Amino acid sequence: MEKTAQEVPFEDLAGGLLRKTTPFEQLIFNLPLLKTVKGKIERSGITVKSSRFILATVIISAAGCVAMYLLKGNLFASLLVAALLVLIPYIYLQYRKQQRETQFAEQLPDALVMVARSLRAGHSLTSAVELVSQELPDPAGGLFKIAYEQQHLGMRMAESLGTLREKIDSIDLHFFVTIVRINSDTGGNLAEILEKLAETIRSRLQIRRQVQVYTAEGRVSGYVLALLPVAVFIAFYLNNPRYMAVFFTERVCQLFLVGAFVGQMIGFLIMRKIIDIRI
Repeated sequence: MEKTAQEVPFEDLAGGLLRKTTPFEQLIFNLPLLKTVKGKIERSGITVKSSRFILATVIISAAGCVAMYLLKGNLFASLLVAALLVLIPYIYLQYRKQQRETQFAEQLPDALVMVARSLRAGHSLTSAVELVSQELPDPAGGLFKIAYEQQHLGMRMAESLGTLREKIDSIDLHFFVTIVRINSDTGGNLAEILEKLAETIRSRLQIRRQVQVYTAEGRVSGYVLALLPVAVFIAFYLNNPRYMAVFFTERVCQLFLVGAFVGQMIGFLIMRKIIDIRI
């Protein structure tokens, strides 16, 4: 007898979708770099394939390298420009990922309160998740919609909510999923627990905003100290290219330039680590 949509296991459905991809795409997707990029793209919320993203990055980097070589005729400077152009898309991905996580953290308390009130009104957890997906905008609304649709494919609601942790990094979402799983096994007043969790998240968000205010000077200092040497180097190069050409022609100067760049990156990461206070 033919299986209905409710009887088809989620793993079989996912396997069927995967078989529609070409063998080349499956080989590419198994590469560690592609898996990392795909995970970052999913967590950033950008609707673009990882293969197209990497292809666009390679094209932009190669175009910048060729353009720099045609303008200056220096291979070292061309490779340096190519390396910088490769980093820009990944920096943008990281920025979008952090922005999406911040938006989700702001929306999650409202989502939890909405689920709790829906449960108090006599609705099921599935109906409460559907309500959140309809009432809240992305990213919270879109993520809860994914969980609701996966539940219709045969997954338990606790399991479908657990898959959302692969799409966004959020310790608060982890607490929510853990509470739902424990409640589904032992029972209890889920609405009251979710309301207390929402209150706790709001309190932590308030403390986090205060910490950001106190560490604003340190963050600005870190950005200035990281970008000022680069800006000065570019200014000197544009003002007197012959004077700065020694950094691209002499072997020792090239090593000094690479060392300075690596030192700047290490110093910037250390400063970021110092002011990154996790709440």
